[in-house]
Amino acid sequence: MRTKTIIASLGLFLAVGALYATDHPMEGTWKLNESKSKLSPDTGKNTTVTYEDTVMGKVKVTVDGTGPDGKPSHNEWKGKFDGKDYPVTGDPNFDARSYTKVNDRTLNMTLKKGGKVVGTGQVTLSADGKQRTVKISGTNAKGKKYKSTALYDKA
Repeated sequence: MRTKTIIASLGLFLAVGALYATDHPMEGTWKLNESKSKLSPDTGKNTTVTYEDTVMGKVKVTVDGTGPDGKPSHNEWKGKFDGKDYPVTGDPNFDARSYTKVNDRTLNMTLKKGGKVVGTGQVTLSADGKQRTVKISGTNAKGKKYKSTALYDKA
């Protein structure tokens, strides 16, 4: 009887986990293709971006690169693609980020610092799923406006 209860509980747990999985085409690790990108020198560069599913339909986005000062940078975001703000840790330029799903291959993004919008952008996945483009514009910490287009290849 005890074995049946454990097996039934495990089955229920796996079924609920599958129900909440987000399974999105941007999942995985992406490497910056600097030669095809048009980066603003005032913003640094995100050389590696990883999207991974977590629990309850949330996604974790981990970003590694270099800041505008040339020092290593690392930030993380956990949330849903539902247009709501979720905290960002590790980035001095913004403390919240939201993504709104436009379709299966496009996300709109908003960056905030202290509740104020400091940047907006769009993340677009190519039809073959091998490249993603991030277009972003905003105002940096020094008050200077910027625009960047970063192209990433699937690792």
